[in-house]
Amino acid sequence: MDFINRVAPELRKGLESVPVFSLPEDLQMMREQPRKPVQSEHVHIKKRWITGADHQEMLVNIYEPIHRASKELPALLWLHGGGYVMGHPDIDDIICISFAEKTGCVVVCPDYRLAPEHPFPAGINDCYKALVWMVQAAEELGIDTTRIAVAGASAGGGLTAALTLMARDKGGPAICFQMPLYPMIDHRNETPSSYEITHPAVWNRHNNLEAWKMYLGEEEKDEVKISPYAAPFWAKSFEGLPPTYTCVGQLDPFRDETIQYVARLAQAGVDVEFQLYPGGYHAFEYTVPDAEISRRTKDGYIQALARAFNAAT
Repeated sequence: MDFINRVAPELRKGLESVPVFSLPEDLQMMREQPRKPVQSEHVHIKKRWITGADHQEMLVNIYEPIHRASKELPALLWLHGGGYVMGHPDIDDIICISFAEKTGCVVVCPDYRLAPEHPFPAGINDCYKALVWMVQAAEELGIDTTRIAVAGASAGGGLTAALTLMARDKGGPAICFQMPLYPMIDHRNETPSSYEITHPAVWNRHNNLEAWKMYLGEEEKDEVKISPYAAPFWAKSFEGLPPTYTCVGQLDPFRDETIQYVARLAQAGVDVEFQLYPGGYHAFEYTVPDAEISRRTKDGYIQALARAFNAAT
């Protein structure tokens, strides 16, 4: 059966609304896609500049419930997606507002540096810097440092998985929960789903291969040197990582690496919850947000975050 007929009927309209692009030639066009400002009656959004990993100025978006339930709220470091080469905190205003409103947490979303101008490890180092900054600014932000979670989708999910490894290995800030949604974590692109998903209207094998080349830069030429902080699926051990939630669509090129990642987490003794959505392509809940499957998917990971914060109290 062809790809279109395998897509859930309520998600097919999304295949007509997204821009079709091919990396690397269309990278600048995708970066210049307009971002619509979002406002909320319940969540205050502000922008701050902090110091990034290489002493550059780094923008962070901060989302805070207007009506705070307590003096110290749980906090989420949300890492935007975009294949490590695209994206901006503003594109995730809606989901960050939802997290802040529905779980009562403060959300911080950093504008980490992108490849190919800034290949690995610039992006992950910026994310670690943002995590450390959150802890150091806990009093100013009004957050509870025992309830800090990290999450992101796609490349943001890959950065989430890498960041929890880095924090564990460095003895850095404690993370109570991680949520790497359909994460981009395996640079080899050798799984069946990586070969299976080639349709131009979705994130596909071609664009994934090109994005990894740009992100890894010189490291890409030497497989031996690939760091688990770049391709976290290849960490030697997942022991000691925080409880985890993840999900993926059945028609996502990251399907198989996500399933294998979940199995390895479970084998390492990490509490992990996982959802597989039939008929779902990459980031379908963003593309067709009003579909029932999209609402169910989004509600699933928002509720998982809320449960994690409650468990950490």
